[in-house]
Amino acid sequence: MTSPLTAPAPEGRWTPRLWGTLLVLCAAMFLDALDVSMVGVALPSIGSDLHLSTSTLQWVVSGYILGYGGLLLLGGRTADLLGRRQVFLVALGVFALASLLGGLVDSGPLLIASRFIKGLSAAFTAPAGLSIITTTFPEGPLRNRALSIYTTCAATGFSMGLVLSGLLTEASWRLTMLLPAPIALIALLAGLRLLPRSSRERDHNGYDIPGAILGTASMLLLVFTVVEAPQVGWASARTLLSFLAVAVLLTVFVQVERRSPGPLIRLGVLRSGSQIRAQLGAVAFFGSYVGFQFLTTLYMQSVLGWSALHTALAFLPAGALVAVSSTKVGAIVDRFGTPRLIAAGFAFMALGYALFLRIDLDPVYAAVILPSMLLIGAACALVFPSLNIQATNGVDDHEQGMVSGLLNTSVQVGGAIFLAIVTAVVTAGAPDRATPQAVLDSYRPGFVVVTIVALAGLLITLTGLRTRTPRQSLVIAKSTSLEAERVSVRD
Repeated sequence: MTSPLTAPAPEGRWTPRLWGTLLVLCAAMFLDALDVSMVGVALPSIGSDLHLSTSTLQWVVSGYILGYGGLLLLGGRTADLLGRRQVFLVALGVFALASLLGGLVDSGPLLIASRFIKGLSAAFTAPAGLSIITTTFPEGPLRNRALSIYTTCAATGFSMGLVLSGLLTEASWRLTMLLPAPIALIALLAGLRLLPRSSRERDHNGYDIPGAILGTASMLLLVFTVVEAPQVGWASARTLLSFLAVAVLLTVFVQVERRSPGPLIRLGVLRSGSQIRAQLGAVAFFGSYVGFQFLTTLYMQSVLGWSALHTALAFLPAGALVAVSSTKVGAIVDRFGTPRLIAAGFAFMALGYALFLRIDLDPVYAAVILPSMLLIGAACALVFPSLNIQATNGVDDHEQGMVSGLLNTSVQVGGAIFLAIVTAVVTAGAPDRATPQAVLDSYRPGFVVVTIVALAGLLITLTGLRTRTPRQSLVIAKSTSLEAERVSVRD
């Protein structure tokens, strides 16, 4: 329910307090993206300083992914049950403490533990923050505008993180770990004053403890298995048994959710074709981009010999394009609807990836790399806000946290799965003699994979396009019933 303290002013104008609420939530999203992008550039310095092997060092990144992707379902439902404001603020405080710990430790295991805790806290701030927006801003143009600004902060944080990490790592890798702490603390203090108070869900038919255990265990094991598979082998007994265990846990989880009076995920929500397309689109969108960013960073630094800062600046046009378009996307969604924008975005993304296949050992940035970056930036500006809008439309307030957690889970699991697949494809084609041309040739199949993933996202979206009228009837799963109802909404 919209808080009277943060309700939009007449004629759609936003009050200063409403802007303040949105900025606090944007700060948390900004920190999540900033933290992910900054640590990647600092890894060589961390490994040298703490004397970590390559296999141990990758867990500095994977530990965050494991905590984030594994606990998002639980985080989203917890926000609904215990109160979005309370969950968001507590998790943000934990994030600040873990950032401080990560910058002070002198042990690899302690650093990895701090990264896992940060991922865990982000698994609660992300769905809680998104559900605060969707319950504070009414569905329609106001919410679309808020979500476009909110999701833009992820791209802005990621882009700034790449640049800042290049600068901070020159002084000390510890600064990249410490930087989020004061930002999180400021956001926490502002949130205590500005965030609307939210009541706990009263009529929730009890807590789904078995579902929480099974859902969390299955997601943790899935992310862990995917992250480890490139090292231990996709066809190894360990990997195959882990995937089998994930399948068993998910099967039992579905059965528990079908019978639970207060499920962690109400499966009726997934009866909506629009919702399913949003979740699959999130998997394809983030999975393809993470794979592209990983390969491009290796190409620029390992093959071309660019510095970390030079590489970060090469990605900057994509993030800058997203940032400058943030306030416009909501109005575009109002006019054309989410399916058309998502389809256009995936088309831009696939074209950008395909054009990047022209790279060689001496590329002209303006002619070869920049066009891809601009197309990918345009794709991110269109797709990510539209996916969030499409996933949260038509869902009652008391289930916004659940849907937000589900969407963020799709994003993180998609990133983990396709990054692992791209890594495996590149590793399989690794040359015996690592000449620059041979290394570049081994990267090309990976770029082909991310292009195919983007095309798959486009095809999924196109299944939802059909002749549209100003208002059309869509089947969505209303939160007040286990049966789907027909309601008239914009997709």
